[in-house]
Amino acid sequence: MSQEHIQVITSSNIPLWRDERIIKGIVQVISAIAVIGFVAFAIGNVINAAHERGLSLGYDFINQSAGFPLAESVIPYDESKSFGYAFLVGVLNTLRAALVGIVAATLLGTLAALARLSTNWLVNKIASVYIETVRNIPLLVQLFIWYFAVFQGLPDVQESIRWPGPIFLSKRGIYMPAPVPTGTFGAWMGFVIVGLVLAIVLRIVLGRYQLQTGRTTYPVATAFAVFFGLPLLGWFIVGQSPLTVDLPVMGKFNFTGGLRLTIEYAALLTGLVIYTGAFIAEVVRAGILAVNRGQFEAARALGLSNMQVLRLVVFPQAMRVIIPPLISQYLNLTKNSSLAVAVGYPDLFYVGRTIINQAGRAVPVFSMVMGVYLFTSLTTSVLMNFYNRRVQLVER
Repeated sequence: MSQEHIQVITSSNIPLWRDERIIKGIVQVISAIAVIGFVAFAIGNVINAAHERGLSLGYDFINQSAGFPLAESVIPYDESKSFGYAFLVGVLNTLRAALVGIVAATLLGTLAALARLSTNWLVNKIASVYIETVRNIPLLVQLFIWYFAVFQGLPDVQESIRWPGPIFLSKRGIYMPAPVPTGTFGAWMGFVIVGLVLAIVLRIVLGRYQLQTGRTTYPVATAFAVFFGLPLLGWFIVGQSPLTVDLPVMGKFNFTGGLRLTIEYAALLTGLVIYTGAFIAEVVRAGILAVNRGQFEAARALGLSNMQVLRLVVFPQAMRVIIPPLISQYLNLTKNSSLAVAVGYPDLFYVGRTIINQAGRAVPVFSMVMGVYLFTSLTTSVLMNFYNRRVQLVER
């Protein structure tokens, strides 16, 4: 009798109350019932408490006029707009801070990690002091320092600090050149999109051909050349320049033209980037150190430069260790943006709190705020986990 037959007979003789599959199924059903019961109990308590206090749980207020101003908005806004429109402004302001912060914090964290791994004593110590100091000071305290001690301490408009660009810093905000689309911008964007798609296709096709044949095809260099070369060619083909630069000009009382960043947004973004960058630095450093030392030595034995070793050997292997904790840091940065209320930046939480004061609908507004944060977090997790699976497949 085969071993499989013995296992089938043995498993069929196990009583139901001792069968692990049955026990696991029962435990899962009980857990699901308990969770659903707790959620139903909590929702029931909220509904009963709202009815006892005469509070409405409806969302009919969304179309009513907001009646309050917002100091900063990605899209045009005035007090006559609805509560729903004001809430959308808060969502876009939060995304504006989170997306820019994620990109900047990733770059800063990667540079800080490489600096801390540097053999140069001074660079190593500067990176270590930055990482250890920033990670041990609460973010709210850092936001206060950046806003009140740094940006509030900038000079008046007439005495603005000028940086190359030109970029002007003052208490009114940060003014910098702004790109302005022209009539040929749409046609030029066609070249940009085609260049991006073609670069991705070439990267995949040439990469697979190189793996199959062993011949050097330079997939990354070719993809970058196409991505930058085709839009550059399109710039001259469309005739008129697709973009012009609008420079800030000092007027009688303030700057006109250009792009303006308020000191509230600048303080929030600076605090988020520097704080999260310190944590990302440790994540990247841990991923690099997780790569076997022999990989470094083998790469150098092949004559690769330090930059080539990092780009071609170390980082592709380190990414499988870096990505999972990096997702948590991205989520933390997005949720930490709610501290913008401390510096007066009208983010999602700031606008939601104002709507509650104006409309008196705490439960519906808080449910909307939680829904947006949940959707943003889940979207970030899905995208990063998709990339993580791609990295794992490449690693195998």
